[in-house]
Amino acid sequence: MRIHDPYALEFEYIQQMMLWMLFSRSPSHIVQLGLGAASLTKFCYKHYPRSKITAVELNPAVIEICRSEFYLPQDDKRLSVIVMDAMDYVTNKANHSRVDILQVDLYDAQAEKPALDSPEFYQACSECLSPEGMMTVNLFCDAPDHSKNIESMEQSFEAVAWLTEVHDSNIVAIAFKKSPSINFEKLYERAALLEQQLKLPASTWVDGLVQWMHGP
Repeated sequence: MRIHDPYALEFEYIQQMMLWMLFSRSPSHIVQLGLGAASLTKFCYKHYPRSKITAVELNPAVIEICRSEFYLPQDDKRLSVIVMDAMDYVTNKANHSRVDILQVDLYDAQAEKPALDSPEFYQACSECLSPEGMMTVNLFCDAPDHSKNIESMEQSFEAVAWLTEVHDSNIVAIAFKKSPSINFEKLYERAALLEQQLKLPASTWVDGLVQWMHGP
């Protein structure tokens, strides 16, 4: 985080977690599983003032340090940061069909692989989403686990895509509850607008989707 711009997204893989912005302009409810340094939560809170933002974090010390050192705002009528296991959140039927965007970045202290990556977890994530909902996931793990996670997602989502690897094994995937109709010309137009408004390299995301669609 830059002290003079604490709401900006600095790392490429964190920026890529906003890949869903190419397809959705005004989500009602954005949920973050795994608070980290609160970068994504803060960014969504700032740039989506009409959205409800929920962050789910298992460790209360993480929330405390994000508020004391990383400029995470206090809860208000839009922002809710809750202490809870992510699996408990997504399996709670009270949360099903109520989330438009789900951002998943779950790691333990060793950060060797995602803390939750089972087919049951991704099925519960899908059940949390609204009919047009999307999930982005940071897959920071070795190659075999990349495939394992993608295959698990494909069991519960109509379409799953992913960008090329960045930052030593970080791969960001996007999963669609309902398969989108992709028009790359319109996606590049949308990316250009995001680059102008938010200074994010959104055209490279579309490049990545083109590469994914056409294969190696």
